[in-house]
Amino acid sequence: MATALLLMTLLTVTEAQTTERVTANTLKLAPGAKSPAATLAAMEWLAGRWTGTGLGGVTEESWSAPAGGAMMGMFRMLKGDKVVFYEFLTFVEHEGSVLLKLKHFNADLTGWEEKGDSIRFDLVKMSADSAWFDGLTFHRLDENTLRIFLAIRNKADNTVREEEFLMKRVQ
Repeated sequence: MATALLLMTLLTVTEAQTTERVTANTLKLAPGAKSPAATLAAMEWLAGRWTGTGLGGVTEESWSAPAGGAMMGMFRMLKGDKVVFYEFLTFVEHEGSVLLKLKHFNADLTGWEEKGDSIRFDLVKMSADSAWFDGLTFHRLDENTLRIFLAIRNKADNTVREEEFLMKRVQ
């Protein structure tokens, strides 16, 4: 019993040293910490088409099954009957872990990021039903329900707010 308690304490202390809370449901790696070991197989449950709500509109996200060392994702945000923006996303195996990269596009497909740039989300923590990336969390409630939490920083005053997306699997 004492050994189990010591192990749980060590794991909790180790996790606390490698992660920091950004918002109620998002984490980031502590300075100097490395992403935990993981493979794309741990994200395979996300493959499929999801629709839902978030950011005051209707959202749609589709993920391919892992192949060639990557999972490909597409996101579309609609308000009313108009596309607001798109995202192209990839999960890739990187340095023994999983890395999420994305690029944003306006409705006319002009990019937000510079041509060679993308937004990078390092893996912070993984469980059977959740994946925490720097400022972005995927949490599977059941086989067909997904909650995504995104930490968004306001550039003007450097505050951070959390946005929630509630998604249902449609395929």
